[in-house]
Amino acid sequence: MARPYTRGLHDLGNGLWAYLQPDGSWGWSNAGLVVDGDRSLLVDTLFDLKLTREMLDAMRRAVPAAQSIDTLVNTHANGDHCFGNQLVGGARIVASSAAAREMAEVGPARLAQLMSQAEEMGEVGAYLRRIFGAFDFDGITLALPNETFDGETSLTVGEKQVRLYEVGPAHTRGDLLVHLPAERAVFAGDILFVEGHPVIWAGPIGNWLRACDRILAMDVESIVPGHGPLTDQAGVRRLRAYLDYIAREARRRYDAGMPAFEAAQDIALDDYSSWGDAERIVVNVHSLYREFSGDQSPPDVPALFAQMAVLANTRRH
Repeated sequence: MARPYTRGLHDLGNGLWAYLQPDGSWGWSNAGLVVDGDRSLLVDTLFDLKLTREMLDAMRRAVPAAQSIDTLVNTHANGDHCFGNQLVGGARIVASSAAAREMAEVGPARLAQLMSQAEEMGEVGAYLRRIFGAFDFDGITLALPNETFDGETSLTVGEKQVRLYEVGPAHTRGDLLVHLPAERAVFAGDILFVEGHPVIWAGPIGNWLRACDRILAMDVESIVPGHGPLTDQAGVRRLRAYLDYIAREARRRYDAGMPAFEAAQDIALDDYSSWGDAERIVVNVHSLYREFSGDQSPPDVPALFAQMAVLANTRRH
């Protein structure tokens, strides 16, 4: 049965909650809470301090154990899943080793500086203001993970067992899944976007497909995506089909010698017309082209945002 997609805290039962932020577009991420008795675990913080405070206040009003968060798990390094970490003072902060390294490379000060220059950046600046203008990156001191792991590990929240599975590099370099086997639930981070186009910052795409398969092999009822409404296995299958489709379409165009941006404009997305942020196909095709060619250099993020701005502007008019 479909659950409502409304802003705020949603009780999943069995001591699990999801915090949702419609519409799930750039920066509007989800988070989670796991409690047992007086013990608590938070899955991700939000993109800025104001939003994270509002989330923590909502959790504390609803759940006594959330007054003091024992453990924070960051599912990956993107700021909309970790920039609020400093507000969870004293918590054990857990992430994959790769995610922790990536977090240290791109901090909130860089985004704050970029947004301060957006007025002077023409079309790409207008695009950045549209997608990130609602967030305040000032005053953030990123609290990095103080405990890392590679592969997989187990945590406990009271009597609840929590399994962490590293499935990156995929969306980013260090993605992980948070699985509660007994509660039949998984917090998927940005391995799962629902009703929005995913974005492949790292790849390879095969890792992301295998991560989807891992979720599909789980006996779970509640699936909390990194962005978008709560879902079930059907949502995972839909995302997997998208990834498989764009990989095949990009390969055809790569083999034909079509430039990456031209390929991004050429790939038909009619079957996903209801999904938001279609311009992310730019990043996805560039990532796939680098993978096809064996190019292991990092993505040119400013150039990719410039191309996404062009494509988004074209499709809005």
